[in-house]
Order: sequence, then C-alpha cells, then structure tokens
Amino acid sequence: MAHHHDEPFRVGGGDFSDLNRKLDRRDFLLRTASGLGAVALSGLLTGRALANPAEAMAHQISARLGQIAPKAKRVVYLFMAGGPSQFETFDYKPKLLSMLGKNLPDSVRKGQRLTGMSANQAALPIAPSAYQFKPYGKNQTWVSELLPYTAQVVDELCLIKSVYTEQINHDPAITFFQTGHQLPGRPSIGSWVSYGLGSENQNLPAFIVLVSKDASKDQPLYARLWGNGFLPSEHQGVQFRSGKDPVLFLNNPEGYDGTDRQQMLEYLTQLNQLQNESWGDPEVNARIAQYEMAYRMQTSVPDVMDTTREPDEVFDLYGPSSRDKGSYAANCLLARKLLEKDVRFVQLYHQGWDHHGGLPKGMKHQCGQIDRATAALIVDLKRRGLLEDTLVVWGGEFGRTVYSQGQLSATNYGRDHHPRCFTMWMAGAGVKAGITYGQTDDFSYNIVKDPVHVHDFQATLMHLLGVDHEQLTYKYQGRRFRLTDVHGKVVNGILS
Repeated sequence: MAHHHDEPFRVGGGDFSDLNRKLDRRDFLLRTASGLGAVALSGLLTGRALANPAEAMAHQISARLGQIAPKAKRVVYLFMAGGPSQFETFDYKPKLLSMLGKNLPDSVRKGQRLTGMSANQAALPIAPSAYQFKPYGKNQTWVSELLPYTAQVVDELCLIKSVYTEQINHDPAITFFQTGHQLPGRPSIGSWVSYGLGSENQNLPAFIVLVSKDASKDQPLYARLWGNGFLPSEHQGVQFRSGKDPVLFLNNPEGYDGTDRQQMLEYLTQLNQLQNESWGDPEVNARIAQYEMAYRMQTSVPDVMDTTREPDEVFDLYGPSSRDKGSYAANCLLARKLLEKDVRFVQLYHQGWDHHGGLPKGMKHQCGQIDRATAALIVDLKRRGLLEDTLVVWGGEFGRTVYSQGQLSATNYGRDHHPRCFTMWMAGAGVKAGITYGQTDDFSYNIVKDPVHVHDFQATLMHLLGVDHEQLTYKYQGRRFRLTDVHGKVVNGILS
C-alpha cells in the first residue's frame, strides 16, 4: 500500500512518535556513546549532536592510543603489487657486473628457503641489472635510469633498503603487508587507521582504494586486502572506480529522482535503532552510518571525481595518461584531490611487478607507467603545502632474487621472489628527507645493517599518525587484536 507523506509511518500498530517516546534518538546516542559507531552516527544523522564526530571519536579513544604527537594527518600508500625488483630501482650493486652467470655462493644463501619455482634449478646464476644507475640529489643517492622522474625528487624520499618479511609467496605476503597476518580475515591497515582516527571529512569515507586499470593483471587483488575484518564494517576501504559508477550501488536507480531519499533513510534509521535496542548488535550502528554516508556521497563523489577543472599544467605534470580515468597517473591525481579533502587513508594498487622472466623489458614498462606520476604526486603535494602533513609510501610485498630464474643472458633474465631484503620508501610528514636507511650485502640477499620488519614498518606508520600501535586494539573472540599482532617496533632512525 502506498504511503502518503502526510501520514504517520506505522510499525506494528503504532507510529514512530510513540516509539520515539520510548527511545529518544539523543538518549539512544548518549546511552550507546561508548561505541565508535554511535559517535559517528550522531554526526551523520543530525549534524548537530556533536560538533565534529571525528574529533569526538579521536577524543573517545585517545587514552588508549597514548600521547604521541601526530606528524601526519593522512596517508597515501602506493602499493606495487607483485614485488618490484630492488636491483632495477634503488639498490645499486655494481660488483655484480663482474659476476654475470656465476653461481650464487652458498655462503650468501646460507640454506635459506627458495620458492618451488627455483628450488629445483641446477644452478642459481647471478644476474646483474641491465640498467645503469646514477647518483642524484644532495646526498648523491643512486637511482636507476628507469626512474628519471623519481630521481629528480630523491631529496624528498626516505629510502629503506632493509625491509624484510617471512612470506615468500604473493597472496600471504601481500595479505601480511596489508593486515599484519598472512592468513585472510584480519582488518587492513587502512581500516585500523579509520577505526583509530576516524574521518576528517564527513562526506567521504576515511579509507578509499584506487586500482590501476592500465596495470598488467599478473597477480590478483582481492577486496579483502582493504577489508575491515572483524572491525565494524564502516571501516572497510571503499573502492573508487573509473566509469559511470565510481562507487558501486551509490547512484539512484534509473527513473528514481531521489526526492524522498532523506525521509526514507530517517525511517530506516529508526527501524535500525529499534533493532539495536532489541539485539544490541554493534553492526546495526555501522549499517546506519554507511547508509547516511552513502547519501552524502551521492553529491560529494561526483565532485571529487571530476578532474576536468584541473589546469593543463597539472595534467602535464602527471603525464598524458593522467587524462585517462582509472590509469595509475589519473589515480595519483585523484589521490591528491582526495587528500585535499582530508581523506585519512588513500591506497593505490598497481599490479604487474611479478617478473619471473623477461624482467628487463617488464621493468622498463612498469617503471614507465608509474615513474612520472609518482614524482608528480610528491611535487604537487609539496607545492600545495600538503606534503608536510601527508605521509607517502611506495613499495611491494617483497623483493626479487639476485639470481636468474631460468635462462640468463646479459639482456634477458627473470628474478624469483625474495623476502629477505627489499626496498621501500616514505616521504613527507615526519620522516627524514633525502636519506637512505638500512643496508644489504653485495648481493642484496641479506641485510647487514638496520633491518626493518613488516611489523616495524606498520608500527612506524601508525606512530607518524599519532597512534601507539600497541595500544590500538580490538577485542574479538575473547582476544585483543592489533595490526602488529605481538610484534613491531617504531623505526626511530627515519623519524625527523
């Protein structure tokens, strides 16, 4: 039966006026204020119950987070899925040039585990990089010729050459980097940040994900990599896509003008509040917050996704492909816009770095796709005054081996997975600029100075956001969980 707007909406023989006398909205919020969802809900529903839900959320859990002064307000994480080779990017090993084809010494390998793809090779022939390196910047940092634009901003980067992980295969390795555990089911790093710090923009999610459409799909990406795990579902990453519907299921159906959407959401909210009173399920609060966020996003998303008003100079900075929505370059430009809107955590994924064969050609292609736009993002953030409180992160799930997997020549080789040491970099808020941290041996096979475990990287990122990684926990199935599990230490040597 059609419902007329001038009639009271009835449930079970009564109307919401009667129900509201039993459960006033403000009373409901006050009575459930210990839940993060309730704090967010108050701001989303009324816009007036609390001055700033993000501030209220942060204040509410500040006692658990410790008293760390945040250096970064927001993060953009450029994830190079597949494991980019450190030999062709940042870890210059000139001594290898005289060792082409020689077998990797047992004294270097030390019996360490190999993947099933190279464990049965009769020999492990050393493969020097086919590309040249040059020193750049004030500290004469060595950078590959494949990254000419990145080389120009090397004075802004903090290169970490001593990252390591225990995971030797893609899925557990990328899952470990993104969630702190090699098995699926834990919250992603962006979800932890959303849970701990909330959003500074009530019209956009705190955690947004962008996936390059122009990347080679050598290894799959699963939505669980930016999932909320056991945290309330409003903390999951929201993927923004190129095309007609940037966010799935956000736009109104065809033929529906949406004029009564707010009233519909009010009724739905009240029904959900009644369900929460009956069942006490915290996911009800999360559901309410998501409905209201989706309503606000119907106007905010088209605006932030529109880059047509950017001047030509900006597109020239990011490169020609930045005009192609969904490309890596376009996503870097979009990331800058999202960061300007104070989105807390923006994650870009760019696949295609899994080079078991044809690596020289493959690396040239991959670096060509990401080099200009990555450097442009650094330049663009800095000139807008955003780099000083934005943390930029670049890296993959592991590195590559010094030896060739399969056939080797001076111009053609492949590299297997190598978790023992690889290079990442950070830039911006709170990290030392223009430095190199950590050192590997002459074969980039073992770390000889300042190792940085994945959990150390995660602990440091949280520290820069003002969060004590040991204090930000969530109780689930009788145990208190955290991003870094029971590990991790802040890498003080890279902090400014």
